[in-house]
Amino acid sequence: MKIQFFGAARRVTGSKHLITTEKGTKVLLDCGMFQGINTQDLNQNFGFKADEIDFVVLSHAHIDHTGLLPRLVRKGFNGPIYCTPPTADLCNIMLLDSAFIQQKDLERINERRKKRGDEELELLYDENDVRKTLELLVTVDYHQDFWLNTDEIKVRFTDTGHILGSAAVHLTIKDQGIDKQITFSGDVGRPDDKILRSPEAFPQAQVIICESTYGNRQHEPEPDMKAHLLRVVRDTCVTRGGKLIIPAFAIDRTQELIYALDQLANEGLLPRLKVFIDSPLAIKATSIMRKHDEYFNPDILEYIEKDGDAFNFPNLHYVSDVQESKAINDLKEPCVIISASGMAEAGRIKHHIRNNILNPDNTIMLVGYCSPDSLGGALKRGDSEVRIFGETYQVKARVEVMDSFSAHADYNELIQFLKCQDPAQVKTLFLVHGEYDNQIAFKHRLEAEGFRHIEIPDQYMVFEV
Repeated sequence: MKIQFFGAARRVTGSKHLITTEKGTKVLLDCGMFQGINTQDLNQNFGFKADEIDFVVLSHAHIDHTGLLPRLVRKGFNGPIYCTPPTADLCNIMLLDSAFIQQKDLERINERRKKRGDEELELLYDENDVRKTLELLVTVDYHQDFWLNTDEIKVRFTDTGHILGSAAVHLTIKDQGIDKQITFSGDVGRPDDKILRSPEAFPQAQVIICESTYGNRQHEPEPDMKAHLLRVVRDTCVTRGGKLIIPAFAIDRTQELIYALDQLANEGLLPRLKVFIDSPLAIKATSIMRKHDEYFNPDILEYIEKDGDAFNFPNLHYVSDVQESKAINDLKEPCVIISASGMAEAGRIKHHIRNNILNPDNTIMLVGYCSPDSLGGALKRGDSEVRIFGETYQVKARVEVMDSFSAHADYNELIQFLKCQDPAQVKTLFLVHGEYDNQIAFKHRLEAEGFRHIEIPDQYMVFEV
């Protein structure tokens, strides 16, 4: 049996891991889009033939884990795509949104390539490809064993608490007459998520493919996340009379922010100002979150029972219409604007940052992981100048970082996630979905915990397991 790594290998995006069994069955774990600057060519070609893949199994709905599914279908894949019910619902909105965004982005990219005399890039996929992809989704809830094919590959999902419906994927594969257990962590959430349940223990595995986004990072203790958020709102909008711009992933991060602001409003602490959720995707995702509250933790369920709705409060405005979105830029009054994407790489947030980055009274607050080669990564790094829509802008607005909203476990939390495993029984542990320097540091920490045979695969590397 072989595992080959076609994405999220010594980098954070583009999650794609291909298992080829003894019988030749090909199972693709995730089919994510590469995100960030100069990733167009990586998204054009998979490195394998799409029509040779038998099954796809998804860990969760984020675009860097699902965003190339429609391209896989366009290139010939026609098998089942397994995921949890919330992941299917979220893919329904996210992939259509992705098709729209990448089509618009490609127009600008090809215009620049044409001027340089470079060959124009092919459209990755369109809405029709997305519709075909959604028809292939097969949903299975947590803790339910299911077979991909007769007597060879059995799968189970367990909750990782990263976003709604996120799962670790556990495969039992018949290989040379014995059962081998392989676990793919997907992305691992944090044990104190304000909305979701904590990551749960998983069955013993012989092979683990584990994310390592924050393999060299420990989140700073946030004694009071709401107090931090309130301080930034007051400092920006009341003291300086500016706008607070928050790039936030449409799923979970945006809802966590709304929930925190809802609590502050109920406590009478939130200043009277307009809060805009300027993202059609986030609005749809919020509806899906409401629909699937059975995945919520007990604290927010108790709050909803008393409040009625954790995602609505006075002066909160959900904005879908394009003209309404543009009108926000004409507002002279202080306000809070929350918009996707979290890395500030696409969508309306880029326009809001461009329109507000030159005003020192404004604040751009980053609330989650940003790839180093993304606009959010440049702002988080403290770059004095950034590129937006092909133009250079000086960063005059204040930049605030608030990692307490991060959806990724830090290295201590990842180690805690792996505590359910006997390291002596883990024959190989692969680190994926992380920057190489972080992975090296995380490898040393895992070795101190007793894990041996830790591999950090590079793009296209193949391993016998």
